[in-house]
Amino acid sequence: TQTQLVTRLWSGYTNSTPQLLRLIDAYLAAVMLSGAIQFVYVLLVGTFPYNSFLSGFIASVGAFILAANLRMQLNGANEFYSLSPEGAFAEFIFCSLVFYGFVVNFLG
Repeated sequence: TQTQLVTRLWSGYTNSTPQLLRLIDAYLAAVMLSGAIQFVYVLLVGTFPYNSFLSGFIASVGAFILAANLRMQLNGANEFYSLSPEGAFAEFIFCSLVFYGFVVNFLG
């Protein structure tokens, strides 16, 4: 049945995925939820401060992309594993700072 399939999928995910990757996955889910909430808000209320909406939504999309790249680099099953975890995290932090600098600048 579907519940058995979901239970088996969830137990396989929790047993085979390292805790660091699960933490990044939780961050990815939170960022995606944030972008979805912003999009639904704009559909319901409107786009009065348009630059604010664009900045927030683009920040959500960009944060998701940067975190997905971090997850790819930290996953041992991928070919990016030759990069050290500290180097991957430092790259993520640096790119995030540059990205959020552009986002704040776009706010006006």
